[in-house]
Amino acid sequence: MRFRLVPSKDEFFVLFTQSASNMLQGVIGLRDLVENFNDLPERHQRIKDCERRGDEFTRQILRNLDTTFVTPFDREDIHALAEQLDDVVDDVYHVSEVMSLIPLKEVLPEFRQQVGVLARMADKTVELVDRLSDMKGLRPLLDEVDALESEGDAIYRSALARLFSGEFEALEVLKWKDLVEAAEEAIDKLEDLSDTIASILVKHA
Repeated sequence: MRFRLVPSKDEFFVLFTQSASNMLQGVIGLRDLVENFNDLPERHQRIKDCERRGDEFTRQILRNLDTTFVTPFDREDIHALAEQLDDVVDDVYHVSEVMSLIPLKEVLPEFRQQVGVLARMADKTVELVDRLSDMKGLRPLLDEVDALESEGDAIYRSALARLFSGEFEALEVLKWKDLVEAAEEAIDKLEDLSDTIASILVKHA
């Protein structure tokens, strides 16, 4: 394995940007699926393609990390960012797969709201990753992500309260509980990613 003292120009940043863009495509694919609840196999396949690309971006970043001595920021932060971006795509793929496999009469409104928050967070995350190379303008974006995560938490609690209110049959509760929890996990992963970027910002301030 070839070992390099210094990475090629912007190599890590390019890969992170590509990975974040792929993550956003996956989230947008899920949002489209939720808003237009038809053609599920085709829509699910697009998200599955994003999941596979996400795995490859993660492998590439980690290979570069293993073969590069001097990195743009701490190695553990590079590793965390790569894994967190991939985790979001994995969660989105899980949601899409469940929705394509089990019969659902209609989309739970709170779940649609969760996915909307997730899409807005994903968009802000792409902006954060794009600005990693110069570390400028990160703080307002970090605050926006934090506010969106709080909004997502409130929707999640509302969804659980409604699911266990007696309004739904037991089987429907089980189906939607899994989906709203997976959406909440994806939202939390994006907050974790923003926390990692906040840590990088503090270290390089």
